[in-house]
Amino acid sequence: MISSEAARRRDRIVNLLSSYGELSASALSEMLGVTVQTLRSDLRALDDSQIVKRRHGGASLAASENIDYQPRLSVSRQEKNRIAAAVAKMIPNGATVALGTGTTVEAVARALVGHEGLTVATNNIHVVLALRMAEHITILLAGGKVRLRDLDLIGAESRDFFDGLCFDHAVFSVGGVSETGDLLDFNLDEIRARQAIYACARERTLVIDHAKIGRTAPHRWGRIQDLERTICGGPLSQSLKTAGNESGCDFIEV
Repeated sequence: MISSEAARRRDRIVNLLSSYGELSASALSEMLGVTVQTLRSDLRALDDSQIVKRRHGGASLAASENIDYQPRLSVSRQEKNRIAAAVAKMIPNGATVALGTGTTVEAVARALVGHEGLTVATNNIHVVLALRMAEHITILLAGGKVRLRDLDLIGAESRDFFDGLCFDHAVFSVGGVSETGDLLDFNLDEIRARQAIYACARERTLVIDHAKIGRTAPHRWGRIQDLERTICGGPLSQSLKTAGNESGCDFIEV
């Protein structure tokens, strides 16, 4: 098991590569204040986990589309748990909650296990597994095509499932958030499901770890300023927070 210091450093590497695209090993070592040898060890570990791709003495994110589910579990794990705890505090017993896909939302599901009387609708099989021991929570699972890589359900059936709901809360993540507040993603079917989750509830909460801030993805489908709440594990720019606050979006950094 890697040390907590190494885990935090590797989270920062992912965040820096999300912001800059590609960086040399020497540049990363200077930014992080570690030796090139230590940095190269981190890059080898992240490359082995398919999170980054090493090339020409440097590295970039391994992401023409989103990285696989198991490698994503190791990215920003502590941040995701803090985000999940913050979400759990704001959701009362007896609420109806739509939960989307992704490892941060899975962490939210784990944090909700102690709640009573919840009704949870999801297209995320990992959420179902996280809640399997929660006797006082009712789970509704969307239909659709199963993506075996991520164990989620997408397609028309999943979209129609959420279209028919009128819930209290929707909690979802995205592939990335631009510096101007655009919600970005990699897959059109996944976007359609997220749009339906976004529209099915009165209060919408975006949950993102710091690696998503400034991360690019090919499809833009929404604006962070249109949400009720964003909970993130890293600092957002002041201009983005100002724009969001003016439109009524509450930013919570954990």
